[in-house]
Amino acid sequence: MAAARALLSRTLLRPKISPPIPPLPPAHALLRGGGPSPLPPPPPRPFGDWRRAFHDGRPRGPLWRSKKLIGKEALFAIQGMKRFKGDEEKLKAFVKRSVARLLKADKLAVLGELERQEEVDLSVKMFKIMQKEDWYKPDVYMYKDLIIALAKCKKMDEAMEIWGNMRDEKLFPDSQTYAEVIRGFLRYGSPSDAMNIYEDMKRSPDPPEELPFRVLLKGLLPHPLLRNRVKQDFEELFPERHIYDPPEEIFGMH
Repeated sequence: MAAARALLSRTLLRPKISPPIPPLPPAHALLRGGGPSPLPPPPPRPFGDWRRAFHDGRPRGPLWRSKKLIGKEALFAIQGMKRFKGDEEKLKAFVKRSVARLLKADKLAVLGELERQEEVDLSVKMFKIMQKEDWYKPDVYMYKDLIIALAKCKKMDEAMEIWGNMRDEKLFPDSQTYAEVIRGFLRYGSPSDAMNIYEDMKRSPDPPEELPFRVLLKGLLPHPLLRNRVKQDFEELFPERHIYDPPEEIFGMH
């Protein structure tokens, strides 16, 4: 009995010996892709490809990159102009204090960002500030962006004021500018003004393009007489192109 108890006590008190751990492969072997992987493979995703298609609402890379291109001074100027746009006196003081001292690149960035946000009244004010600078030179693309922004917001009176300034500086817009202004007047319910822009386009030294004609031909469907004038010019300039004419009874044309 005593011998059995002694054997049992020796068995319980004997230290456990763990199995030897296999050595890891050297680091250079892992970098080359050789040897077994020290980590187990990752478990499969519970939602599969749905996780890839999920969008968390945050802006993607290009938007963040565009914001990084705007300096802190320009961002401060944009926020201040938007904050004081309802108070002319405060806005004037803020412009004199914080906007007028901006560098050329910052002022261009402020103008572009205000146009992108469709703050067209502030865009016009910023554009007039820039026209007073010594470095300002008439630029057709600067006019183009501002006129298109005004036309998209149906600010046609302001758009034509900027248009007149552009023509006074002996600048001609491109076909996209003509198309957007024509489209703006058609939305505004003024086909006669759209035709005035069309006649101005015909006097442009640049070769004509299809886009303004297509906009007019579509917008003048309720006005067959005006549309026929544009259609004849289009067929002479682009004889190989085709025009879709809807059935006359759609618009009551007889």
